[in-house]
Amino acid sequence: MNLKINNYFICFILIFPSFLLSQIKENNLFEKKNLYQKSVKFKENLNFVKAQSFYLKKDWDSTLVYSMKQLNVDKNKTLHDYCHYFRGISFFNKRIYKEARKEFLLISDSFELSQIKNFFLGATVLELRDYDKALYYFILSENQSIESNDIQCLTIAYNGIGTTYIFLKQHEKAEKYLLKNMRINEKSQNNDRICNSYMNLANLYYDQYKDNLAIFYFKKSYIISKRIKDFYTKKSASKNMAVVEENRGNFKEALAYRKESEQWNDSLNNQNKVWALADYEKKYAVAQKQKQISVLKVESKLKDTQRNGLFYSVLALLLLLVGGVYIYAQKVKNNKIILTQKNKLDELNATKDQLFSIVSHDLRSSVNALKTSNAKLTTSLETKNYNELDQLLHQNSAIANGAYSLLDNLLHWALLQTKQLYFHKDSVHLYSIVQQIEYNYKSLLLDKAITFENAVSKNSFIFVDLDSLKIVLRNLLDNAIKFSNENGEIRIYTIETNTNFCQLVVQDSGLGMSQGTINKLLEDNELLAKKSNSEVVGTGLGIQLCKQMIKKNGGTLAIESELNKGTKIILTFPKTEQNG
Repeated sequence: MNLKINNYFICFILIFPSFLLSQIKENNLFEKKNLYQKSVKFKENLNFVKAQSFYLKKDWDSTLVYSMKQLNVDKNKTLHDYCHYFRGISFFNKRIYKEARKEFLLISDSFELSQIKNFFLGATVLELRDYDKALYYFILSENQSIESNDIQCLTIAYNGIGTTYIFLKQHEKAEKYLLKNMRINEKSQNNDRICNSYMNLANLYYDQYKDNLAIFYFKKSYIISKRIKDFYTKKSASKNMAVVEENRGNFKEALAYRKESEQWNDSLNNQNKVWALADYEKKYAVAQKQKQISVLKVESKLKDTQRNGLFYSVLALLLLLVGGVYIYAQKVKNNKIILTQKNKLDELNATKDQLFSIVSHDLRSSVNALKTSNAKLTTSLETKNYNELDQLLHQNSAIANGAYSLLDNLLHWALLQTKQLYFHKDSVHLYSIVQQIEYNYKSLLLDKAITFENAVSKNSFIFVDLDSLKIVLRNLLDNAIKFSNENGEIRIYTIETNTNFCQLVVQDSGLGMSQGTINKLLEDNELLAKKSNSEVVGTGLGIQLCKQMIKKNGGTLAIESELNKGTKIILTFPKTEQNG
């Protein structure tokens, strides 16, 4: 047996060491004590106090805003060090690693949290693939942690050193530090850290083809993950076991582990959405209060103007005329603003009502379908009708996936409308991304026996935001599968042109659509769409989300289709300059 077959999945934790940083952010008492002392000592510096408060709440955008305000108004060295520290960690968590490195390097050597700062600096340059510098900063953090007797920082410094040595292929040194990390974590009896230690050791042995040791630690990490609450760790542990059982040929056990991994992934996504919704509601309430204050200020200003007009009524006629014109102009301006705001609010309310109607209808249908299917599932279990049981399980999975896709699209649509979605454009290898999306939908393609072909040019590089590109391709492939018949065909390919844009086509042999339906889908804010002569109904939210994300990436979207002959979705994106 060779575990290298599933390299992409088992090495997930090593490729993204930021997964390990949650330990120090949640458990380092030394850091929290220092921050509390500084907030008391510098309580008069409101921008610093706010930056520190948002930092502890992990509101990275607000942390960046108030730390910059503090840097602009005060030259205190201690406050500057802490503000650069806040900004470095905020940029790191937002995955803007070059900016994070700049901020950490601006911190003085006398900074009180130097061991933590150097650990994050090591993690930052590790993300930038500068392994020698990463090793330097991790060892520096180790030495400082020993001096300050900071055991929590010391254990993750060992983890960082061990992880870096894996990348450098120095496996004996990696094993030495990862074993140190494991021993400290086992003494602490912290199941989260113990689980992560076992997974890292498993990855180390896996990288050396020591399959027995790797499987031993993967199993131990899975057992420990049952006792912890962190959904991300649970998901990784069960996914690793799925890969192990697949390579052993135990596909039934592998399927059970994969389903468990997906359940934890859903729980993680639901938790993030709840947090995002709560944050959005808080910001909306603050905005409403600020709006009320602004209205009161305008009203107060108008009253003052009127009182001043009466007071100066004895002045010359010219001054009275000028004052009257000014007041009239202000009223006209305010009326225009109020009218514009009213129209915008009416439009938002109409869209909100339409969304509520769509979501409530679709979710009610999905939940009702799940209730009916579960009733049949119970009957099948009692009668031991395993063929029907397998069919019902696949049906339940399809219903759940549909409801999840609707909620995911709704979340991203809301973030776009409120301008909270972060876009970072970079050079993207298009063939690899399509390959990833194909893997995510492999099970759905197999369920309908659909033939999929990735004919994207391997030389195509486009300049877009990676996350939004994945959302667009997932929605388009999901629609292609949904509206395709059994044994259908789906093909994604590129068309080479002599321009600065790359043309990407998603083609299926499914139900197709009329020109009237195409025109409706291409209209802005058209949220409902129904395929003629079909019971398959879509909300249209996914295509609206795709249009807006394609537009923000500087691309275009076109649709070609015929009823019962299939559909072509034609996208254009700007090429990367060196590939253009």
